[in-house]
Amino acid sequence: MSGESRWWWVVFVVVVLWCGVVEGEPQVPCYFIFGDSLVDNGNNNNIASLARANYLPYGIDFPNGPTGRFSNGKTTVDVIAELLGFDDYIPPYSSARGQAILRGVNYASAAAGIRDETGQQLGARISMNGQVNNYKNTVSQVVDLLGDEDQAANYLSKCIYSLGLGSNDYLNNYFMPNVYSTSRQFTPEQYAQVLIQEYSQQIRTLYNFGARKFVLIGVGQIGCSPNALAQNSPDGSSCVEKLNSANRLFNDQLISLVDDLNNNAADAKFIYINGYGIFQDLLTKSSSYGLKVTNAGCCGVGRNNGQITCLPLQTPCQNRDEHLFWDAFHPGESANTIIGRRSYSAESATDAYPIDIRRLAQL
Repeated sequence: MSGESRWWWVVFVVVVLWCGVVEGEPQVPCYFIFGDSLVDNGNNNNIASLARANYLPYGIDFPNGPTGRFSNGKTTVDVIAELLGFDDYIPPYSSARGQAILRGVNYASAAAGIRDETGQQLGARISMNGQVNNYKNTVSQVVDLLGDEDQAANYLSKCIYSLGLGSNDYLNNYFMPNVYSTSRQFTPEQYAQVLIQEYSQQIRTLYNFGARKFVLIGVGQIGCSPNALAQNSPDGSSCVEKLNSANRLFNDQLISLVDDLNNNAADAKFIYINGYGIFQDLLTKSSSYGLKVTNAGCCGVGRNNGQITCLPLQTPCQNRDEHLFWDAFHPGESANTIIGRRSYSAESATDAYPIDIRRLAQL
């Protein structure tokens, strides 16, 4: 080997070693995501649904353009995947194949709820029960890839499972009395209990199929969305308390469920992420986060840019990073980045309970 080629070889080895150190392995082997449009990354693209976002200007700030994410850029789980050390985003179930599933799968579907009927007026969607069934299919593939059930169980026990449902059970069910009867069947207190009972069964099924590290994300303040403000806020900026109080009832029950599950499943760990409280912080301290517009979508139509959500090829606002909301319902990348960071590593004692995602990954 000549002196010059030896020198190049040394440079190559140094670069490889340096990349290896920088990249490293993620803090957990895989990350499984269950949810709705807040974290859907393409599962609704090819189904007969009105709840789709695979068109511009969605994805205008995302490297690959529109993917089906309901954001101008990243979602909260994209940010969390980066912080966990994954070198790529978790693929949607609709396209995840082969070895790629060993890094995790995103099952989230826009308009999905804990209840099967939730969101039906928007067409097809994959409810939480459907997402759980899709996960069961993934588990059988993991068993095939790793060789046997024991190895698969050991592997899956180290992964993080993120669950964020419930918003649509209010938005596209309980508070849509012309389409759904739940608000006549249940008081808000009863409805929260009914939702949590069903959710707990779905969570236990995931546990029975190998999940051990659970992140249960509370419902945010749907009464503060541009859509809620456009429809029900007299001044266009005061949040709609009827919606938010129902969300708080759900979150209180979810915290109790976390306690119950932690007390009864010694080999698993469940944590709660206070999405409601983090969002409250973004509203009350918006200027400290560089957010100048908190009551209107960057892309939308009508009052608060919230009466109709972002339309195909509509021109969005220029100052996207200064808007809390991207469209009539969903936070933009700026807000998602803050929510994701605080979910991963709590900045306030109330952000996560009893520990944050960073510490859950270390267990």
